[in-house]
Amino acid sequence: MSWKVEFTSKASKMTAKLPVRIQERLNALRKSIELEGPVQASMPHFGKLAGWTQETYHCHLNKGRPTYVAVWQVKKRTICLVEVIYAGTHEKAPY
Repeated sequence: MSWKVEFTSKASKMTAKLPVRIQERLNALRKSIELEGPVQASMPHFGKLAGWTQETYHCHLNKGRPTYVAVWQVKKRTICLVEVIYAGTHEKAPY
């Protein structure tokens, strides 16, 4: 089953400002979600975020400082839609 991955406008703008190496890692994550679904247990510091109304996950995109993270939500399981809502530094992540 193939998943569709969309970025919010905020996440798209943030992605454009990320270092190229981090953009490449985010693109690899996007492709992995498209193929395997929203649960990406092989990613570093992957986890489901508690306290969100929707099924929300995050993972680290690199090690060291600053640490960049991605946050995504399952929007509709019936049509396999995932939306990336944040891509940026760990300090400003919405969790």
